[in-house]
Amino acid sequence: MTDDPAVHPLPAGVVLRRATPEDAGEVLTLQRAAYVPEARRYRDLDLPPLVQDLDDLTAELGQVLALVAVRGARIVGSVRGRVSDGVVAIGRLTVAPDCQGRGIGTALLTALESAAAPVARRATLFTGADSEENLALYRRLGYVEERRSWLGDSVQLVHLGKPLEGSG
Repeated sequence: MTDDPAVHPLPAGVVLRRATPEDAGEVLTLQRAAYVPEARRYRDLDLPPLVQDLDDLTAELGQVLALVAVRGARIVGSVRGRVSDGVVAIGRLTVAPDCQGRGIGTALLTALESAAAPVARRATLFTGADSEENLALYRRLGYVEERRSWLGDSVQLVHLGKPLEGSG
């Protein structure tokens, strides 16, 4: 997987590639590590990324567009997208806590958008209303709030979307 390093530079030694079902164990570990701070923020240990099991994730990685960021032998980031009716629904953008703030999330998200653009006209995603860092990233990348909903009683979700360039 190539990403234009002049537009979205990755830290030295980090490469992006398609995820495979064989990556599920490491992606699940990463996902749990990355979502624990969100669970603390919302006082909800039952957030979907924290309760997903290995079998479900293995099956999901075989069915969706999924990318990982790898440094050496370690997966340090991941993202998944499901294309339907010209829209790519992006989810589970995760970066290892010790690697956050270095452009990995931006690179993963823009690479997924590019990979989906041949068949998707729009991208959508969501995050918690109190997740200011996530909201700032998404807004910086052109996402606009479209609506809000609730996940249970504790988490208000902000749904965002944007048109994809080069789609068609």
